[in-house]
Amino acid sequence: MNLARCVLVSAVAGALSCAAVGPYVWLDDYKPAVSADGDGYRIASGDLIQVRVYNQEGMSARERVRQDGKVSLPFLRDVQAAGFTPSALAEQLQSRLKDYINVPVVNVVIEEVHQLAVPVLGEVTRPGKYSLERGAGILEALAAAGGLNDFAHRDRIFVLRRQPKLVRIRTTYEALSHGNGLAGDFRLVPGDAVVVE
Repeated sequence: MNLARCVLVSAVAGALSCAAVGPYVWLDDYKPAVSADGDGYRIASGDLIQVRVYNQEGMSARERVRQDGKVSLPFLRDVQAAGFTPSALAEQLQSRLKDYINVPVVNVVIEEVHQLAVPVLGEVTRPGKYSLERGAGILEALAAAGGLNDFAHRDRIFVLRRQPKLVRIRTTYEALSHGNGLAGDFRLVPGDAVVVE
């Protein structure tokens, strides 16, 4: 009787450890959302941008993008900047400034890029939100959180990304540490979170 109970408990424990982890896509199969205006850098909250309107010093500004993704500009007031490439924002501003000057010429330059804030959650030594350099990968996020703890599944590392709906991108510690497949080139972007199960 005890042997049967032991076998049953072992079977249940084995089944739970192999339980489904929910819907996800493997990192090597992940296809990023394609944007209409190319792969250029997108302005993010905290970035310092300079908006120059040719021959219109009073319409030009140097502003830090607020947490709501907007900047305050002369004549136009609050303008959404986060999520746009500098060239796409310049085009939008040129269009809106036509109400004030005949042929506006606008140039948008990013003077300072704000660090990337990435939550690292789950089975890591120090879960929390960490500031990383732009272009950081998953390993840098894990290192900032002190690495995997003793309970971590080394094959259940996820990046949660909104594009526009939530996508769970799965990878393994081995792929990350050896740079196998796309793992070595994968970069975190604003809004990403890293979860270790």
